[in-house]
Amino acid sequence: MFDQLRNRMSEFARQLRGRGRLSPERMGDALEELRSCLLEADVALPVCQDFLERVRARGANLEVVPGQDPGRALLGVVQRELLELLGPAQELRLGGPPPRVFLLAGLQGSGKTTSAAKLAAWLKKKHGRRVLLAGVDVHRPAAMEQLRLLAERVGVECYTGSEEESGSASSIARGALEAARRRLHDFVVVDSAGRLHVDEPMMRELVELRETLQPRETLLVVDSMQGQDALQSARAFAEALPLTGLLLTKVDGDARGGAALSARAVTGCPIKFLGVGETPEKLEVFRPERLVPRLLGGGDLGELLEVLEDQDGAAGQRRRAAKLVKKPKGMHLGDLREQLRQLQKLGGVQSVLDKLPAGMAPAAAKVPEGELRRMGVVIDSMTPGERRHPEIINPSRKRRIAAGSGTRVQDVNHLLKQFRNIRKNMRYLGGKPGRMGRLMTRVSGRAG
Repeated sequence: MFDQLRNRMSEFARQLRGRGRLSPERMGDALEELRSCLLEADVALPVCQDFLERVRARGANLEVVPGQDPGRALLGVVQRELLELLGPAQELRLGGPPPRVFLLAGLQGSGKTTSAAKLAAWLKKKHGRRVLLAGVDVHRPAAMEQLRLLAERVGVECYTGSEEESGSASSIARGALEAARRRLHDFVVVDSAGRLHVDEPMMRELVELRETLQPRETLLVVDSMQGQDALQSARAFAEALPLTGLLLTKVDGDARGGAALSARAVTGCPIKFLGVGETPEKLEVFRPERLVPRLLGGGDLGELLEVLEDQDGAAGQRRRAAKLVKKPKGMHLGDLREQLRQLQKLGGVQSVLDKLPAGMAPAAAKVPEGELRRMGVVIDSMTPGERRHPEIINPSRKRRIAAGSGTRVQDVNHLLKQFRNIRKNMRYLGGKPGRMGRLMTRVSGRAG
């Protein structure tokens, strides 16, 4: 997430730590470096200038207590100002009599239809309520069909209007409300029409929709990859509509991330959600107190733990892992295959690494996603006996496994070698009391 911004800000944070006295010259150098970080990340120039002035003002009055690292103290100022820039987290307003309506607006191609399905899936999973997806895009028929397919995928009902209502977004919206009341839905998520650019007819239609629906929330969907262009359109929407929040999409593909830092300042609206992938579950509640440490290289172990807790059978997996650390000889290839499945559910290696503090797992970063998938395919081609007793895998078995998995014998040998190394490392951790504890202490120290 925000790879370029995170890398540059992490490097900036690393350079600040351990500095001696912060003279005016060093302060100026630090702020110039910070300015470069923000502008390269495509942060809007007025937002960048205002941010730097606030850091400069606080830094000039910074009181460093004896024994405190001045660089870390200035880094604390930067972190507080980033939190101020992004604003406090604001929960989605879920109260009021049902059905509660959430209206999504935005340009065509911003990921609005997919975001509507993601929000519906989030409401269903997190709150256990009945959700209706409503499509009112009468200008792009493909959007209606896409919404129907997405609704089926996430397991919610979909309403796209009757023949009498077709051609009028407001008529479909009224029909959706009536259907939601009749079918006792708690929430209605409305996917409105988009355009390639902001125009007056679209804004008129959105204003009419808002008057018809009286939504609890009007969320603007912003494409993070569009940078300054996204901010210009966001400003136009904010001037025409009483927006209540922002939903940033394509955050996982955004190499810069400046839109996230600028969007709230430009529109005055809080960021409420981040779209971090294509699948329906890839929607995160925006938490600035977690994002800012990640940008500064501190990681987000709290979110990683939440994701781990959310996995099916997480408690059983932890118990099994604890036993294997104590008695690694009991580990077999079936255990490794299960861990690979869990890693895929978490979004892959890179998704996990993004939540770890900078420099905490450099070796894991070198493992390509394709290699992990290949390892899984090779294990799937083994018999249950071979997974439980890999020592019986002789050359003829290796040839059969390679043929069944569409790989080479060298790939099978590589997997078996990696498995032996994993078991050896686990034997080291569990061999003497205190080793695991010392490792966790080092991890905790880095996380803090």
